Amino acid sequence: MAKFLIRRLLWMLPVALGVVTLVFFLIHLLPGDPVDMILGETAPAVDRAALRSALHLDRPILWQYGHFLSEIARGNLGTSFSTQQPVLQIIVARYPATLELAIAATLIALFIAIPLGIVSAILRDSLADHAILLFSLLGASMPGFWIGPLLIIVFSLQLDLLPVSGRSGIASLILPAVTLGIGMAAVLTQLARSSLLEVMHAEFVLSAKAKGLSQRSVILKHAFRCALIPIVTVVGLQVGALLTGTIITETIFSWPGLGRLTIQAIQSRDYPLVQGCILFTAMTYLFVNLLVDLFYAKIDPRIKLNRD
Repeated sequence: MAKFLIRRLLWMLPVALGVVTLVFFLIHLLPGDPVDMILGETAPAVDRAALRSALHLDRPILWQYGHFLSEIARGNLGTSFSTQQPVLQIIVARYPATLELAIAATLIALFIAIPLGIVSAILRDSLADHAILLFSLLGASMPGFWIGPLLIIVFSLQLDLLPVSGRSGIASLILPAVTLGIGMAAVLTQLARSSLLEVMHAEFVLSAKAKGLSQRSVILKHAFRCALIPIVTVVGLQVGALLTGTIITETIFSWPGLGRLTIQAIQSRDYPLVQGCILFTAMTYLFVNLLVDLFYAKIDPRIKLNRD
């Protein structure tokens, strides 16, 4: 286990380096000048030159890149151009909101997908099965930027049951979490159904049935545990998609998370803040996939993490 963790953590370093390098050069290629965003295009040339020097934007791009890497190595993500606050402090303040939204969306997706997938597999080719597959198709085809406003119109404006935007308790979390969770639930429902159908005719499942175990015990204790591995894999991948998908959802619902912060940083050409947000998103994705690999060993004892 220790050898596996060390190896995976070491592999994260070149991935993180690749992410920050790509983001650094891409953000500098975007049209727009941070100095214009801060001072305005009509600011005196002297003030513009002084600010450009203070932000090190007058230095060559490779010098800026080297300075950026040296600061990251010291645990410093820089200072925001627009707020003059440490980037790490800003991200730490916003990061819990994004994690809260992603976790809530994942739980909603699992609570919907797992029961529907099991029922669909048990009642294969029945009317209920076709209805569940239709739900999956509709959920997967509806984009979040359409579902979100639709939920706002129905549950906030017409029924006045839930707040339109902001982060002021569980009630304000429901709509954005459902917006993110519906698409994920649609994918996981189909995957749970297909994974369960694959193992239903396996020898260990047939043996459990031959012993006289109830259908519930056979499915939940034997078949479903084996079918969990592909589901867990996709959940790990979908969490990464949720972290990027929150950019749209957080903007729609004015959710004060990392996604909305990234959009605001891009619009203001706040280079250090954009780089910090993307780095945190990428590292979260890597750690989630590490947790998924660790969870494999809990699901299936045959998986050895220390195997080379």
